[in-house]
Amino acid sequence: MKTLFLTSYFAGVENLFRNFIQEQTLAKQVLFIPTAGNVEHYVDYIDEAKYLFQTLGFSVDILDIANTSEVVVKEKIKQTPCLYISGGNTFYLLQELKKKNLLELINLRISEGMVYIGESAGAMITAGDIKYSQIMDDKMVASELTDYSSFNLVNFAIVPHYGEFPFEESAMETIRAYQSTYNLFPINNHQAVIVKENNHEIRTESQVNT
Repeated sequence: MKTLFLTSYFAGVENLFRNFIQEQTLAKQVLFIPTAGNVEHYVDYIDEAKYLFQTLGFSVDILDIANTSEVVVKEKIKQTPCLYISGGNTFYLLQELKKKNLLELINLRISEGMVYIGESAGAMITAGDIKYSQIMDDKMVASELTDYSSFNLVNFAIVPHYGEFPFEESAMETIRAYQSTYNLFPINNHQAVIVKENNHEIRTESQVNT
């Protein structure tokens, strides 16, 4: 059963995620991959995500796949009930996932029931490819990436931070440039797309009871 929780800003959807935990009866153990932030200057959102998981009672295993052997990374992915991939640079993230040959394994684990939680770049890579993210992200930081094909877990492509500073312009440019070739889902920092098998639903934080 494919189960995904995709968002722009994980700390901005705390109540949505609380409800999601209850709906899915999640095991409170998460493998936390912050790798997309390695090439970013601002990474407070990664600390906020980690803090939110801890606040909700999760055991958090932090794993930078860029600095860990393929064997160790794969073993941890095989064991975890929940996988979180942070925001940051989508191209760099995909490059590092491919260098460790992780796409197929993560897809397999999701099909086996592992819950996938993706924030910003971590949500964008669930699309069939990430070429559309080149307006929002600098692809030059991923010099070893030559193929933009990604997880292909969903038939849409998340455009994160829609209407949110400082991404207002780049999000709109992305929509204008790619709306004819991608099934774009723009979401703001208080929305999440929840995928259960072949069904999806966009939820907004304000609609959730605290």
